[in-house]
Amino acid sequence: MTWVESTVWWHVYPLGFTGAPIREAHDEAHRLGHVVAWLDHAVELGASGLLLGPVFASQTHGYDTTDHFHVDERLGDDADLDALVAACRERGLRIVLDGVFNHVGAGHPWVRRALAEGPDGELAGLFRIDWSDPAAPRPADFEGHASLVALDHEDPRVADLVVDVMTTWLDRGIDGWRLDAAYAVPTSFWARVLPRVRERHPDAWFVAEVIHGDYGAFAAASTVDSVTQYELWKAIWSSLVDRNFFELDWALTRHDDIARAVLPATFVGNHDVTRIASRVGPEGAVLALVVLLTVAGVPSVYYGDEEAYTGVKEDRLGGDDDVRPRMPPTPADLAPWGAETFRLHRELVGLRRRHPWLVCATTHRTEVTHTRLAYTARSTTSDDELHVTLDTTTTPRATITDATGRVVFAYPSA
Repeated sequence: MTWVESTVWWHVYPLGFTGAPIREAHDEAHRLGHVVAWLDHAVELGASGLLLGPVFASQTHGYDTTDHFHVDERLGDDADLDALVAACRERGLRIVLDGVFNHVGAGHPWVRRALAEGPDGELAGLFRIDWSDPAAPRPADFEGHASLVALDHEDPRVADLVVDVMTTWLDRGIDGWRLDAAYAVPTSFWARVLPRVRERHPDAWFVAEVIHGDYGAFAAASTVDSVTQYELWKAIWSSLVDRNFFELDWALTRHDDIARAVLPATFVGNHDVTRIASRVGPEGAVLALVVLLTVAGVPSVYYGDEEAYTGVKEDRLGGDDDVRPRMPPTPADLAPWGAETFRLHRELVGLRRRHPWLVCATTHRTEVTHTRLAYTARSTTSDDELHVTLDTTTTPRATITDATGRVVFAYPSA
């Protein structure tokens, strides 16, 4: 079993977590120490890795990078990131960074230089720019966001840049990369880049953000190790909202097929979606977590979900702020109302850690109705299995039993 297969991630969006200004004027502060103050909380949760959102110099939300080789001044400096990596190491936590390699911020100095020098300039080929009107060049944006300028992944210098960025930070102690918007980048680009990085860091993990499509085919063509399993995420919350476990039944069949092709990264919350407790309520969120931690994949818990945080994503400027909140200075400053949710997360993460075979488990449904779903999670290499029952007929309920019939988790507890 590789280190990845035994990992449960705690996913943190650092700019929000630390209360850094997003659209206001930038400041300089050593805010990454705020994340360090919470690492023992991640360990207590049972996590074995820190999945960290963007930390590099950027214009606003972190996904509009202006320098891949330096830490955002709102979070601190390179020494602060080194200290965070060291603190993770001291606690046995792996750490993965968020790499934005599909586009850069429109304020990136290379973009400004390319536009100033024109189509024959040295840097023009790094970006996809329409030069049909030399007086008004039009950089290709990303999904309608004019502040994001698309890189030209056919230019070999872009591949060289990404290899350099990845290896620089892997050399400094990180364990892998989340590839933001990987679905928008040609798979052939990743297939050229990742083997070069693996030559120096063969144990590094690369998880691609892929929202839809054929996950297995994407992984095979790109050579990534994992993809984000949005199909399962959608089916989990939708089945609970609509009281229709037939959707989850179908998604679990698909999930087994996907997991045979590529080990997926699984989640019920992240920095881009409405929080699970806002989708399905705090009781339904427990059932969502039961599914997350009893099916195949590499699971992550999004910060605050373990404390029953709520937050709704909205389609407007600043519409992500509610799901990317600032956390208190230390876990000791948390309000008491999240304690029970944290206890349940610890219990289920602990169960997952005690049954590492679940990372590649298959699921076999034994009962499916609109409001009841029962399945067996079965090891592919041994006789181990767990039996899971979910029920939303009245109030949400869940039970997990082992192969002997012993109850190893019950919600609500007896």
